[in-house]
Amino acid sequence: MTDDTKQKRMPKRPGKIRDGLDRAERALFTRPAPKSARAQMKFLRTRFKGSSKSVAALLGVSRRTVDRYLSGASKQPHKRLQEALTEHTEAQWQPQVKAHARQRAATSAGLVISTRAYFGLGPEGTSDAGRVRDISVAVSPAHAAVILAKRQEGATDADLHEPVAEAIADAYFRQGGGAHAGLQVEFADVEWLNISF
Repeated sequence: MTDDTKQKRMPKRPGKIRDGLDRAERALFTRPAPKSARAQMKFLRTRFKGSSKSVAALLGVSRRTVDRYLSGASKQPHKRLQEALTEHTEAQWQPQVKAHARQRAATSAGLVISTRAYFGLGPEGTSDAGRVRDISVAVSPAHAAVILAKRQEGATDADLHEPVAEAIADAYFRQGGGAHAGLQVEFADVEWLNISF
């Protein structure tokens, strides 16, 4: 097994932005995702057209391990396997619901981003000096489309940082242009970030 293959099988540790997007998608579910290891294995096997081998490759375990959970012989997965099961199940749960919400956000509704982070605007000693702020803002569908497209491409938190910063800056600080059109905004030290559709 190559290092690349291991990397793909291990669950990625989401950063604050990716985690915020994941939570926003989970909030869309109209039914709860499977919780038990057996139900999650059954769901993933269904998504892979009945192939236990494909599920085993996805989770980084043997086919025999998958079969033990499917038969009910094993019930309590170790922590890494439980995290992988939950992540992959939720990532593939109700794809049409998530796709519809992404489409609506990218074309008409936009996203709402709430965060507590450092925002730097102007030089020290001015009323616009950088400081930690709590901000909640509705971002435009155009910005939402960029953020969601990058997320679909598998972007890391570092890749998503710039489009999220630009979306917040445009919606909150620049307010659509005018006298503030060229305002440079620094977005750093994110304490928490929530996103909703």
